[in-house]
Amino acid sequence: MKPINEAKMTFLSRSTNEGFARTAAACFAAQLDPTLDEINDIKTAVSEAVTNCIVHAYPDRLGVVSMRLRLFEDNTLEIVIKDSGVGIPDVDRARKPLYTTGGADRSGMGFTIMESFMDTLKVRSVQEKGTTVTMRRRVSRRLGG
Repeated sequence: MKPINEAKMTFLSRSTNEGFARTAAACFAAQLDPTLDEINDIKTAVSEAVTNCIVHAYPDRLGVVSMRLRLFEDNTLEIVIKDSGVGIPDVDRARKPLYTTGGADRSGMGFTIMESFMDTLKVRSVQEKGTTVTMRRRVSRRLGG
């Protein structure tokens, strides 16, 4: 299916850019006329994905994070967040709740949260080449709009 609209952006893996990414995703998703709950779910999922890049992909250096947003005719939003960092050695293990490589202050719930707020979540990773997270969420069509 061909997208009806698309946006791409890149930013440094600074923690301050997590808020920028979640706000940009929410503004782009607003074209679908989502509910406040849907917007909050999208923002939370983006926040978790970008935070993973900042904390895990580039643990000892700054790197680049890219985000691609696409809208489809069926009211689906696709968000792809990609880094070129250290990669994930075992994606299946990393997707399990409470697993983290980020130390005691990390909950290990990032992928679980993304999965719970989005319809689909795909994670591809190659060690020393980076990780790509693809999330999709269909936004409800509201009556009268």
